[in-house]
Amino acid sequence: MSDLYNESEQQAPRAGLLLLQALILGLFCLFAVRLWYLQIHRGEDFALKAKENQLRQESVFSPRGLIRDRNGELLAVNEPAYALGIVREDCPDVDRLVHQIAVWTGKDYFALKALYNKNRKRVKPFEPLIVVPDLTFEQLALIETNKLRWPGLEIQYRPRRLYRYGMLLAHVLGYVAEADEEELGARPDLALGDYVGRQGIELMLEDRMRGIKGLTQYEVDVNGRRLKERVLKHPQAGHEISLSLDLELQKLCMDWLAEEAGSVAVMDADTGQLWALATAPSYDSNDFASGLSSDQWAKLRDNPLHPMQNRVIQSVYPPGSIFKHVVAGAGLHYGMIDPNETVFCSGSVKLGRRVFRCWRKGGHGKVNLRRALVESCDVYFYKQGKKLTVDRMSEFAFAAGFGKKTGIRLPHEKAGIIPTREWKLKRFGESWQGGDNLNMSIGQGYTLVTPLQVVRFFAGIANGGKLLKPLLLKDEKTELQGTIPLDAGDLEILRRGLIETVEDAHGTARRLRTKGVVVGGKTGTAQVVRLTDEIKELKDDQIPYRFRDHAWMAAIAEKDGRRFAIACLVEHGLHGGSGAGPVVKAVIDYLFLNKITHKPEEAKAKARAVRALSLKAKEKKPHAD
Repeated sequence: MSDLYNESEQQAPRAGLLLLQALILGLFCLFAVRLWYLQIHRGEDFALKAKENQLRQESVFSPRGLIRDRNGELLAVNEPAYALGIVREDCPDVDRLVHQIAVWTGKDYFALKALYNKNRKRVKPFEPLIVVPDLTFEQLALIETNKLRWPGLEIQYRPRRLYRYGMLLAHVLGYVAEADEEELGARPDLALGDYVGRQGIELMLEDRMRGIKGLTQYEVDVNGRRLKERVLKHPQAGHEISLSLDLELQKLCMDWLAEEAGSVAVMDADTGQLWALATAPSYDSNDFASGLSSDQWAKLRDNPLHPMQNRVIQSVYPPGSIFKHVVAGAGLHYGMIDPNETVFCSGSVKLGRRVFRCWRKGGHGKVNLRRALVESCDVYFYKQGKKLTVDRMSEFAFAAGFGKKTGIRLPHEKAGIIPTREWKLKRFGESWQGGDNLNMSIGQGYTLVTPLQVVRFFAGIANGGKLLKPLLLKDEKTELQGTIPLDAGDLEILRRGLIETVEDAHGTARRLRTKGVVVGGKTGTAQVVRLTDEIKELKDDQIPYRFRDHAWMAAIAEKDGRRFAIACLVEHGLHGGSGAGPVVKAVIDYLFLNKITHKPEEAKAKARAVRALSLKAKEKKPHAD
């Protein structure tokens, strides 16, 4: 046994032991070097990163400036709203979270995921990426209840625009909507989810009303829960503005335009301030502020009555007989009209083979300028237009403020058209004809104007010839843009013509008479299409809607040193006196008698029936063409 195993002769492998010890020593040195690198060499960097992970910063939304009417009534305010975002840094499974958000909110998963993918490059991983900009109270309560179970969810408070009167002032106030890609790229101060003005005053005064964001710093734990919060910069609210509009007058105008397509403009003739700017049909600005669905947008976009269009400044119409004051002014300016000279009206005038008729079949007999204005004799102005020609009529019309924008603080204003020989040649490749002069002399043919241009011109007749910039803000200073090129005597002839059109027994604006108030007016019936003899024989109610004339009424009114101009246009309203006259009369009663006259229910019912007819006609029109 001793021969097989001798303990004294057995020794440990020294080379192997040394190797093991060397390995242990090497590992220890490696850990020591790594520890030195992390704790000493890079210690400050990693400490800063750890602090950054613990401290986060977040923008604090600033409320938009309030909007009031001239009497201090609030028109646009802010209310609390809540948006839902995803903080990618805290979210272990974005797809699963997006799916859960779709379940909570009822929104399409693929739409939410597309929104997330589209905007992820614009938002830092530790900032909330907004996927639902406006939560309902029920959705907010449900998400708050389950928030701790879903890391990465972030609910943000933000002020949301509320328009207290919805459709009443939509075309003036406009609306706000979430900034798009172009706006975000153009303005570095905007961030994803910010709201900006898109139409009306909200757009034109965006910089003044948006305010300045604040900044908050807060601590979070490993689960992303907020622990401590500190305000680094307080938000600054946008500037408050007061409009020149009178809310009650705006309500009255919209009440009279109910179920119609048309507009009303009321201007202080001495300051240029607008007291009412009504357009119908309208839309609800709140639909855009809270997020418009595709179905809602399609309904607005495809409405044949175009509710998004501001008819006071964006729609252009033939002025009809209200343009006769422009032609009369041109004749007086160039010395080609003698106010006492008479013209015989037999009911028509012939030019070549064409017959141009007066609105009164039997004619007016002998008429001078005064009677031609009061009774709106077409033949008188046919003959004056023939003498003046387009050159003088267009030159005076441009000087009187037509054919160019008024400069009102609203977007997308149209300039209208005052035709010239050069314009027609360029537009149609045709030379100007004698019949074009006759059509232009009664506000037909190629001439197109906006209701705002009309109210400014008539305000100029009332105030001594000053063409004032239409103002929408109460604190804006009166701005003179030009003067009607007539001396005081000739202006008084036009002014007296307006007043006698109301006061004379044969005047076409007799319905505007108001006790104790000096009122002048001019009716206008603007032909939409050339009517056939067959249609001319039809009664008003039998004429197809799209063939009916537009109804104009322009007026001036003054009492106790206060002077106003009013223009009303009712599309396809047939006659100025009956179609637009009652609206202007209600405005005058409000301004000077403090009386509110509502549109009779019978008239509203008739307007609803006409509106239904108009919608039907619009739908059939493409097929008829």
